[in-house]
Amino acid sequence: MPGALDGALRGPQGYAVARAAIEMMEEAAVWPTALNFELWLNMIADPKGALAREIQRLLGNGEAITDAVAEDLAHTFLPKARLTEQIYDTGDALSQELASVSKAIQEAQASSAVYGRQLQGASRNLDTGVDETGLKSLVAGLTHATTRVQTENGRLEQRLAESTAEVDRLRAHLIQVRRDATTDALTNLANRKAFDEELERACAEGAPLQLAVLDIDHFKMFNDTWGHQTGDQVLRYVASVIGRVGAPPRFAARYGGEEFAMIFTREAARQVEKTLEVIRGEVASRLLKRRSTNEDLGAITLSAGFAQRRPQESPAALMERADAALYASKREGRNRVTSAERRAAAA
Repeated sequence: MPGALDGALRGPQGYAVARAAIEMMEEAAVWPTALNFELWLNMIADPKGALAREIQRLLGNGEAITDAVAEDLAHTFLPKARLTEQIYDTGDALSQELASVSKAIQEAQASSAVYGRQLQGASRNLDTGVDETGLKSLVAGLTHATTRVQTENGRLEQRLAESTAEVDRLRAHLIQVRRDATTDALTNLANRKAFDEELERACAEGAPLQLAVLDIDHFKMFNDTWGHQTGDQVLRYVASVIGRVGAPPRFAARYGGEEFAMIFTREAARQVEKTLEVIRGEVASRLLKRRSTNEDLGAITLSAGFAQRRPQESPAALMERADAALYASKREGRNRVTSAERRAAAA
């Protein structure tokens, strides 16, 4: 929860904020679950933000905020408090591990220094001359010191091996945490956050870039007819096709709701259009069945639009042109691919 909102809730004014959230949920016919309450509180905190716009879009389209939809919204838009906590916890564990290893190394260094001084002392004694009894005592002392140093070095080696394994485990955990933070839970594609970051990075790199936006046709009608669970089945199927065709070095993401986005780097417009046609054709060619009842769901179709980045064009402007090409596909009958450049040239 954003700090400003958290602060607003910690005082008398918090009751008014909470009541406003409850009233808005009741007006939208949304159950007052803990997750929905958090979503609506964040929407109140940032009424023009991405979360608020997406909720308003869903409600405007008459879509129900089911538990699955709420979880998807939370995964995509809510501040990752639990994720941040995991990162901090892992960072603390890593710091403690490194501090422990540093201490073990310091102890080994101190022991080696003591051993070095003992060797120097033994050398001086030998130089000045010692009798047989003194020599035996000197050898016994050096043998004991050598055994102690070997034992401590063995412990240090074991500690370093254990630490290496633990650091590798923590590193793998951090990688998994980041993967979870950038993956859409329903489709396993990259999520909106990951897409925004990748588009920013790709634009900053300056390489030739094409951006495509794809949308499932009449998805609201499909959801109303068959229900959200079946709708989720369709989303997963479409995402599997987009994810396979959009595998690296391409970048595919679920942009929000039934909308997907793809980034093509260093690919010509003709190849991008051909790829989008492959996705559109494959999705439309398969007759889906409802998993729970085996009923025919009919064919699913996609509309798509794509745009080539202009020199110095911002990610937002590029996205706007790709979106406009998508809506041109919608207006012209759906189940088609539109190029922003070809559309502009024909205007």
